[in-house]
Amino acid sequence: MRNVECGMRNCCEGSIAKRRPPLHSAFRIPHSAFAWPALLALVSIPVPMRAQQWSVNSLDRPRPPVVDPGPERPPVPPPSDATVLFDGRDLSAWRSQDSTPAKWIVRDGYVEVTPGTGAIVTKRGFGDIQLHIEWAAPAPPEGEGQERGNSGVFLMSAYEIQVLDSYDNVTYADGQAGAVYGQTPPLVNASRPPGQWQTYDIVFHRPRFAPDGAVRDSARVTVFHNGVLVQDNMVITGRTVHGRRARYEPHPDALPLLLQDHGARVRYRDIWIRELR
Repeated sequence: MRNVECGMRNCCEGSIAKRRPPLHSAFRIPHSAFAWPALLALVSIPVPMRAQQWSVNSLDRPRPPVVDPGPERPPVPPPSDATVLFDGRDLSAWRSQDSTPAKWIVRDGYVEVTPGTGAIVTKRGFGDIQLHIEWAAPAPPEGEGQERGNSGVFLMSAYEIQVLDSYDNVTYADGQAGAVYGQTPPLVNASRPPGQWQTYDIVFHRPRFAPDGAVRDSARVTVFHNGVLVQDNMVITGRTVHGRRARYEPHPDALPLLLQDHGARVRYRDIWIRELR
């Protein structure tokens, strides 16, 4: 992902079901002066490095360990209350960003990015959701790093879960498959080889804004990549942008899902969504 202000690059770390409760201290202020050194020692314990202490897209940031997710699996029917966004037949639930018909190619039960035609977005807007989507990077692979099998799933057209061929492909940690792009790397690299079908199962809670536009609640996301947890109720720090810190901009409570055209012929299939109310 490079430019999300227009939803596309090429145009310019909890529980799943609920947020963690606020942290309440179990410590009491000691009345004995002898207790102060112990308390100070506790306060001085180093804490883990937070995501934003790394520069965006830093190649020095540790890359997640590799996990074999097992063989690819055939699609399964969606839940009875799901809204099917793509069933392998047509793009009737989608359009181009300029509101013209979607121009990606549909064949053999999948839709393939047509490079240069731009992103596609759903005709409907969504807020809090459970999303299932399957994708496959081109095979044989073409390019290296961010140029290899690159696309993206933009929640609310603004918050990107990176799609990338990350199988034996070195790139910056916050830009590989399953990352919240430019913010949080996946916990592990659960990628399958190019050409094989991969799954994302995503639970997303949208941000909440106060009447004056201030952020009341940040967005959070949980992602399973090929059935492996890679984002665990992770806070999203703002709209996806390239090469700089993300920040929030107020927006409506429901916005379209966007799939990115980054110039690679990435394929998608079996896309369905459940609205969380």
